[in-house]
Amino acid sequence: MPDWLKDLADHWWWVAAGATLGILEILLPGIFLIWVAVAAWVTALVVAFIPLTLAWQLVLFVALAFVTVFVGRQYYARNPVESADPNLNVRASRLIGQIVTVESAIEHGRGRVRVGDGVWNATGPDAPSGARVRIVAADGTLLTVELA
Repeated sequence: MPDWLKDLADHWWWVAAGATLGILEILLPGIFLIWVAVAAWVTALVVAFIPLTLAWQLVLFVALAFVTVFVGRQYYARNPVESADPNLNVRASRLIGQIVTVESAIEHGRGRVRVGDGVWNATGPDAPSGARVRIVAADGTLLTVELA
């Protein structure tokens, strides 16, 4: 085995790898790389006290990366990050409360309404084309309306 490859077995390489991944998490936020960085730091801690070959270090790192990412995902699933605008990426939910015009008459509870420059499927009480309705709920691309 070449000397440079033997030197990779030193725990300081894992500390540096963890630091690099931590910096990348700051530059490219996504709450993913930090968990891989934690795996690298734990690998460094283990290697500092238990001499392992490079192959076993890599196995340990990969296993720890899977565990830390899984634990991190579980943590964020139980503790979601609060947002000042929780409907930021849910366009249909942002439409609730708006008054819009019926594009195609709502008959038997189904029709279409004009929202801005687009037309959306709607469900609600029967209303003629041109009537004004208020959006009260949204489910995907289906808006629920009531007479305004």
